[in-house]
Order: sequence, then structure tokens, then C-alpha cells
Amino acid sequence: MMIESIELKNYRNYEHLHMDFNPGTNILYGDNAQGKTNILESIYVCCTTKSHRGSKDKEIIQFNREESHIKLNVRKNDVPYRIDMHLKKNRAKGVAVNGVPIHKASELFGIVNVVFFSPEDLNIIKNGPSERRRFVDLELCQLNKLYVHALIQYNKVVNQRNKLLKELIFRPEYESTLDVWDIQLVQYGRQVIQYRWEFIEHLNEIIRDIHKKLSGNRETLQVMYEPNTDMDNLEKALKRNRDIDIRLKTTTVGPHRDDLNFIVNEIDIRKFGSQGQQRTAALSLKLAEIELVKYLVKDDPILLLDDVLSELDGNRQEHLLDGIDHIQTIITCTGLEDLLSYKFKIDKVYKVVEGTVTSENE
Repeated sequence: MMIESIELKNYRNYEHLHMDFNPGTNILYGDNAQGKTNILESIYVCCTTKSHRGSKDKEIIQFNREESHIKLNVRKNDVPYRIDMHLKKNRAKGVAVNGVPIHKASELFGIVNVVFFSPEDLNIIKNGPSERRRFVDLELCQLNKLYVHALIQYNKVVNQRNKLLKELIFRPEYESTLDVWDIQLVQYGRQVIQYRWEFIEHLNEIIRDIHKKLSGNRETLQVMYEPNTDMDNLEKALKRNRDIDIRLKTTTVGPHRDDLNFIVNEIDIRKFGSQGQQRTAALSLKLAEIELVKYLVKDDPILLLDDVLSELDGNRQEHLLDGIDHIQTIITCTGLEDLLSYKFKIDKVYKVVEGTVTSENE
């Protein structure tokens, strides 16, 4: 699969932008805060409906504008697709594929698989559990449409249940209606947990060899799924914690509180690992994402590298760049000279200055 072109209108610092991409390696270079990351973000938004930054639609739309548009032309298995995304400040976004409006996110996921790698991702091991859950959710949503449905429904139920918990202080007679939400939470929560287990199993099959190679055969990495409660005990845990939930006015059990752990040579590197070990594990995670897409989708993903090479030492840079052969890659960096020492082919170069993009090797 490959991205052929993108067009932006009123997107962050771009009033209007049209770019064509090479099937190989594309470089966007320029000083910081010029708009390089915004281009990568727009691609990711158009493929997943989500910003990798966690930004809301109204934060993406250009200042003093009510709407923003993204048009992405892609080719998959030699079949062209056009994805149109219409972002609105005060309403839900509109999405169309080849001119046909879609109403469910699951209809968009899987058309294009993208792997986004930024310097912040290098801290995924030591940061909070919400970032690790976000990693699982964003990747699984691209790979499994059934997971998209289960996750959306589960989050809706949790939000409604939390809303009810906050109202009970004024209307305690509504407590019995919690049973209705609990039934649905268990139904969708079990599905979310099951799909996450399967995902982590697939991930471990791939990441083990990648990490061994990265560490010079000195380390063995295992990703551990730590569900807040397992599928069989979810219903019991909800009942057991009901009084706590009512007192705290929030749902305290369920997959929205899951986490991942990373074990290297039987050591929990989330707690006891060095920064080098944590960064190596994070890189292994991203390289495994690429291989996981290849294995499950039978196609190469699009790789988006946001100024991440400067954050890696020579050995890790080499392993990352070895993994981008035959994959369309879009890389941002502050200067071209930073890339000259790397042994990979550069197919297209763009200079980005204050929201203006200029091709330098037409």
C-alpha cells in the first residue's frame, strides 16, 4: 500500500497544501515549529480518525476557521482509494471513501495501515498506563474491525455508567439502573479483553526475535498483558466494587484500566530497567508493529517517522532503517545533513518553512 498524495485545507498552519509522495522514502526537513509534524498527523488522522497527539478536532482546525478538510489518495493492491475527511469544530467529523459517506469508523480502518513513530514513543515503557493502552487500541483498531466495534461500545457504556454514578448523589433511587449498564459493560468488556489477549500473543511471537537482534542476543523481551480483571471475573468485580464506584463516582474495574508490562531477562524494565533498555524495548515495539501488519494484513504499512532518528544512537538507527526497505516511509528532520550518514535511499525531499512546502528534487 502507498500514499499517492494529500491535500489539506485550513489544517493547523496550512491554509492550503497539496503534496505528492514517492513510493519509497520521503523527507520533510526544516526548523522546528514549521509544520512538518502536522503533515504526518494529517495522514494519521485520515487513516485512523484519531490524532497521534490525542488532539481534538477543534484543536486541529485552523484558528478562526470552522472547518478543515483532508483529502488522501492511496493505492492498495493496485486499487485506488480516496479518503475525504471533513473536520468540524462543533459537530462530528464527516468521512467519505471514494465519494461514498461512511458512518462507522470500522469502515475506514484497514484501508491504510500506518505505523507512527515519534520521540515520545520512546518513553512508552516508563510513562503512564494510558499511553500503553492507547498503543494497543490504535494498532488493534487498524487490524481488527470487530475490536473497533467492541471498544466503541465499551467506552460508551463506561461513560454512561460514570454519568449515572455522578447523578446518584442527587437521585439515589436510580442505583438499580446500574444493572443495565453492568450487563453491557461485561458483554463488551469481555470482547475487548479477549482481543487484547490475542493481540499480545501475536506481538510476542514477533517481538522476541527483533529484540534479541537489537540487543546483540543479550536480552529476551516479553510483553505482558495485565488486565485489570480477567474475562470470567469482570461481572463479579463490578458487583464487588459497586459501593466503591458509587463513593468515587467512577467505574473502577474493567479494561479501561488495563496495562502492559515489559520483562527483559526476567526483570520488570518498567520499574527497574535503564533508559537504554526502555528505549530499546520501545524500538522493538515499533519494529514489531511493522511486522505484525505484514503478517496479519499481508501488505506493508506506511511508516511515519517524526524526527525520531536524532533520538536514537547509531546501532538503533541502523536497525530501524534496515526495517524500512520496500516500505513507503515519510521522515521529518531538522536538517538534511543529519541524514547523509545514513545508508538508505532518499527518493523525494521537501523543505517546510512556516506552512509552505517546497519540493527540492522534482
